Amino acid sequence: NTTNLLHLLRVRMDVTDRAQGPIRVKDELAERCQRLFLSFLQEYEMPGGEGEAKYAPDVIELVAPERNTLTISFKDIESYNRNLATTIQDEYYRVYPFLCKALSTHIRNEHPGSVQEKKQFYISFVDFMGHTKIRALTTSKVGQLTKISGQVVRTHPVHPELVSGTFVCMDCQTSIPGVDQQFKYTQPAVCRNPVCANRIKFMLDINQSKFVDFQKVRIQETQSELPRGSIPRCVEVILRAEAVESCQAGDKVDFTGTLIVVPDVNSLATPGVRQERGPSNRGDNAASGVVGLKALGVRDLSYRMAFLGCGVENTVQTEMTGGIDPNSELTEEDVRAQVSERDLLRIYEMSKDRNIYGNLATSMFPTIHGSDEIKKGVLLMLFGGVAKKTIEGTSLRGDINLCIVGDPSTAKSQFLKQISEFSPRCVYTSGKASTAAGLTAAVVRDEESQEFVIEAGALLLADNGICCIDEFDKMDVRDQVAIHEAMEQQTISITKAGVKAVLNARTSILAAANPIGGRYDRSKSLQQNIQLSAPIMSRFDLFFVLVDECNEVTDYAIARRIVDLHTRQQESVEREYTMEEIRRYIAFAKKFKPRITKESQEFMVEEYKKLRQRDANAMSKASWRITVRQLESLIRLSEAMAKMVCEDEVLVGHVKEAFRLLSKSIIRVETPDINLEDEPEVPEQTDDAMDGEEGEQLRITFEDYRKISNMLIQRMRDFEDQEKNKDSEEGALKKKELVDWYISQVEEEIEGEQEMIARMNVTEKVIERLVKVDNVLLEIGGGEKGESPYLVVHPNYIVD
Repeated sequence: NTTNLLHLLRVRMDVTDRAQGPIRVKDELAERCQRLFLSFLQEYEMPGGEGEAKYAPDVIELVAPERNTLTISFKDIESYNRNLATTIQDEYYRVYPFLCKALSTHIRNEHPGSVQEKKQFYISFVDFMGHTKIRALTTSKVGQLTKISGQVVRTHPVHPELVSGTFVCMDCQTSIPGVDQQFKYTQPAVCRNPVCANRIKFMLDINQSKFVDFQKVRIQETQSELPRGSIPRCVEVILRAEAVESCQAGDKVDFTGTLIVVPDVNSLATPGVRQERGPSNRGDNAASGVVGLKALGVRDLSYRMAFLGCGVENTVQTEMTGGIDPNSELTEEDVRAQVSERDLLRIYEMSKDRNIYGNLATSMFPTIHGSDEIKKGVLLMLFGGVAKKTIEGTSLRGDINLCIVGDPSTAKSQFLKQISEFSPRCVYTSGKASTAAGLTAAVVRDEESQEFVIEAGALLLADNGICCIDEFDKMDVRDQVAIHEAMEQQTISITKAGVKAVLNARTSILAAANPIGGRYDRSKSLQQNIQLSAPIMSRFDLFFVLVDECNEVTDYAIARRIVDLHTRQQESVEREYTMEEIRRYIAFAKKFKPRITKESQEFMVEEYKKLRQRDANAMSKASWRITVRQLESLIRLSEAMAKMVCEDEVLVGHVKEAFRLLSKSIIRVETPDINLEDEPEVPEQTDDAMDGEEGEQLRITFEDYRKISNMLIQRMRDFEDQEKNKDSEEGALKKKELVDWYISQVEEEIEGEQEMIARMNVTEKVIERLVKVDNVLLEIGGGEKGESPYLVVHPNYIVD
């Protein structure tokens, strides 16, 4: 009887245990952390506060249905309780659910009845100092709180993730709540009903289960962390709750969280193992032995490492720009909250610098001698114009594109490298090694879900930044066409593999190209010197040409500079401002949205008309036609000038400097030598600027031709004004009188009779070209009895 009673008692205990579910062991360490963390939320105050808990306002916001995550600074926990901070850091994955429970308890105690019973709350940690490189993520870091940095290269869509499932037994309809999911679909081991032995047939009750937003992000090592000769490594980051959609492809981001080990579900999902093709599977091989269980479709569960992120911080704001987000809207309170008083004072001092334009340019490129116009152009590119949107919804870009063409060893790549290291968001690539998909975007198949996802290319990664493309002329023509849309409309359209998307590529392009044959031929136009199509050339706001000319003074200065850099690296670099100050100032100045004044608008229209008229004159044949895009370039450069001095309005002085820079970039490339003979073909360039010997064509440089023509035209204009004041009927100069006047002006430079005859011949040829080719001068009368004709300047011509 005693034996039967003991047996009956054991059966009842087993039935009770099965009804109550599995016995949970108490975690005393985690529960102690839960109590301490609850006290932290209730008691921690701001330094110098007035008795109110620091996180009380943030807790009130969590009552809203769309909020569920509280962001906490880890520095506050360290200052409150060092032991609590150490425990969270060492046992993060173990105690994190208990911290979330403490937050839920605190919210329900502070605001009873205002929160749904099923609502889950989460915690996000920021300001954690324990940074770890991606290559240092080993199994010793599993479960510990750590921070990693990287550049986002791929983002997946947001999916709902099952975190706690409620299942219904298909045999007895018993509900089994609270089944935790371990990164894969996990069913209960056995039904809770003591009379039911079901272990297989369960159905998920979606209404009673708990879901959370889930997103996978792939990040890649940054260039600064990459060891020499190594390929960048990638790691999958899992984001939940409000952390999803907090970063986009191309962002440099700090993730705070822990390294976890997740089951490799992809291998389990494979329906069967492919039969191995080899000698061991042939039927005639009798010595093959017994095949293993894999041949029967049974596989071991393999694992892989991933990073479970709870806090997401943008590296650009925290490190590169001194706490200022260049792309956010400007409010005075936000700026004061982001920047210290000392930094604000320094920005104010820099904005009052009268030579801020030159000081910023020289401070950014202290190791490059000369090329002042290119430095200023690159500086304005960093500030950028103002992006606008018309009433119809058309976007007008504010980013400035710049191209540098020049001979070898003229510091083209040095400009690109320095900008790629200086700019917070910049991608450096080479034209020869880049394809259209690598520059724009590629559609690839995901390894796990087998869905097509978009992987960002260089232009997408540089969104709201700069894309530096070296060896731009070496790119394939089909690949160049791919960036047409990105350079003007600033979007990238994709229609591949069932994926149709329009992606933003709001980036400035800084390109460097070599001329055909290696060196720039001044006797040819820019388009004949580089392999770029007219549509691509028109999309660049500024075109600079670097010609390696032999000049004793310049060569000595460059050689002296290079020797100083190699012998006295730190002492030879002279900077007015540090790189951190320049970054902070540019980020602050980009918040300004200057408006164009009425006087500036009229001045822009007049300058554009001059450019168009100069383009119509054959005398100053430009390398590409002046179009409306050059007018938009003038507007963008003017706005960048106003931003640089922190002005709310674009003044006439800003437009003048922008026009000078634009004219400089255009004129620099329209300097072939002028052939003064009747033959239309341009001969090969000779060493002599003027050559009047028999049997050789008479040629002068473009600068000399422009100088002579401007002197002659100005003399004729002055003569006409004098005659008008005298009420004279003559009002025009004869050709011979004009030649004699010019010779009298340059007689000090003439050394002999032969040179004077050559000068007169050149002057007559210049006048003939102005009449017959350029149509700047008009001949009146003369020619019948050998008389010299009268010359009149065309009324629509404007002297440069």
